[in-house]
Amino acid sequence: MTDQPRRVLVTGAAGRLGRAVLGLLAERGVPATALDLHDPGGTTADRVVVGDAGDPDVVRDALDGVDAVAHLAAIPAPTLGTPEEVFCGNTRATFVVLEEAGVLGVRRAVVASSFSVLGLPWAGRALHPAYVPVDEALPLQVEDPYGLSKQADEATAAMMARRHAMAVVALRFPLLGGPGDKFDKTAARYAGDPGSGAKELWTYLDTRDAAHACWLGLTRPVEGCQVVFVTAPDTLADRPTEELLGRFHPDAERRAPIPGRAAPIDLGVAERLLGFRARHRYPVTAYPLVEGEAS
Repeated sequence: MTDQPRRVLVTGAAGRLGRAVLGLLAERGVPATALDLHDPGGTTADRVVVGDAGDPDVVRDALDGVDAVAHLAAIPAPTLGTPEEVFCGNTRATFVVLEEAGVLGVRRAVVASSFSVLGLPWAGRALHPAYVPVDEALPLQVEDPYGLSKQADEATAAMMARRHAMAVVALRFPLLGGPGDKFDKTAARYAGDPGSGAKELWTYLDTRDAAHACWLGLTRPVEGCQVVFVTAPDTLADRPTEELLGRFHPDAERRAPIPGRAAPIDLGVAERLLGFRARHRYPVTAYPLVEGEAS
């Protein structure tokens, strides 16, 4: 069962995921407003607003006629700005977009959170999850401004859900991309150096599946704020996940078996709440094991 929106505001519309969401909305016949710092050009949106998602005046203009929001705008890594720019810019935009949407009566929103909220990917030292498979209750260990901005975004989403009786789904995305794109280089790197993927737990998600998760977050019957991991069910590594965990996260408590190359993420909430299952799997077998490594 879905409730199709009349018009969706997509922030960060010029980005990889923003464009994919706009394309999916067009396929579903849903009008979209694109908001970005620069005119994205070549999108399927029938309205484009240029400006900062952290500017209330810009956001109010962009929300005209909108009844659902996909907030995807963010500085996507702590290396792409000063700590203040990354944290303050990301959190301000999330607060402004959700607050202005709530005031104007919008009651459905999706927010792009990140696997980085766990703290592992950008830490200056090796961190380890308390247990695997990882789930939404895992204790966070954030040590960087980007991961902290996502932790704050999730808290903002929860507050806005209470403040405005809004349904907000915060999607914790891993590495996004596709074949011939980031995944080729990443899978090859993991094959030569499996430890290089330990901070991300070797997870990934095709951008098309990420866009579909956004659609489900906007249309499935949910209440309040829901935080959800969405990943492919397997990894980009070319060897068994249990072997990798034993080598690189040996002290993480094992709460369930992780067969084969399965992602060490509990995807139960994504399935139960959103009916989400990734449709696009990357053919990791194209990359052979490194000589001398265990299979």
